[in-house]
Amino acid sequence: MRILFMGSPKLAIPSLKVARETGHVVGVVTQPPKISGRGRKLTPSPVSLEAEKAGIEVLTPDTLRTSDVEKILELLEPDIAVVVAYGKILPPNILSLPKLGSVNIHASILPELRGAAPIQWAIARGYEETGVTLMQMDEGMDTGPILLQKTTPINAQETAGEMGVRLAEMGADLLREGLPLLERGELSPIDQDHSKATYAPLLTKADGLIDWSITSGEIANRVLGFAPWPGTHTTRTGNRLLVTRALAMEEENEAPPGTIVSAGAEGIQVACGNGTLNVLAVKPGGKREMEAGEFLSGYKVEIGEILGS
Repeated sequence: MRILFMGSPKLAIPSLKVARETGHVVGVVTQPPKISGRGRKLTPSPVSLEAEKAGIEVLTPDTLRTSDVEKILELLEPDIAVVVAYGKILPPNILSLPKLGSVNIHASILPELRGAAPIQWAIARGYEETGVTLMQMDEGMDTGPILLQKTTPINAQETAGEMGVRLAEMGADLLREGLPLLERGELSPIDQDHSKATYAPLLTKADGLIDWSITSGEIANRVLGFAPWPGTHTTRTGNRLLVTRALAMEEENEAPPGTIVSAGAEGIQVACGNGTLNVLAVKPGGKREMEAGEFLSGYKVEIGEILGS
């Protein structure tokens, strides 16, 4: 098959490699270079660098909604478009341009967790399992018919960053299985049950602010789900404090949420709306990550002080 690949982050690279193994990648569409790093230099996307290394033509349009972009893609004569975390909405004329249409690898078991951040919200909301879906794309947001799915348990203490690496490989394996079946016409699309849809919206820095009035379990899940970005943070003496590792504890206390009820080498225990959060590691603003015991050695922490106040 002549495959048009559309993707941007590092997590899309395993699927790009499978596309190259399975067919002929006639072109790659990816996000334009972005300013990043301490040097504030324009940096191509990871997929762009991988494609260039393989000698594949790379396109980085600011928008897909121009006749010029459509004409360029038509000249590539793709049989199918494979989309993995591209980062832009595909207009109808681009979706239908390939002979077999466009397919997407989505990191959830659709119709659960439609949207931009399914990995993070699966962990943050306490899901016990998630997975990947190969779907036929339509004009909606992750609403197209399902072609293949594979589930996996969410491991204890697994962060979104760690799970993203696992699901990237799972998605590539699903693509390896699905592309030949699509080429032979042996996959039957199954419509999603839209009544069961849930959503995983794009994360913002504000999502990482800890609300100490919720349960300790919910906060612990967010610490894992929002790592490495946007992280979970609170304030202490007016300064930002990132909580990088924590465990939920069932111990109840009558202290107001956010109150430090005990502190030692084993962790800093903070009262929540229900239960207690044992903070194991933190990262003060402008400083490196440190274990709770090390933090207590360098910062004067008072029992009874309230975080986030």
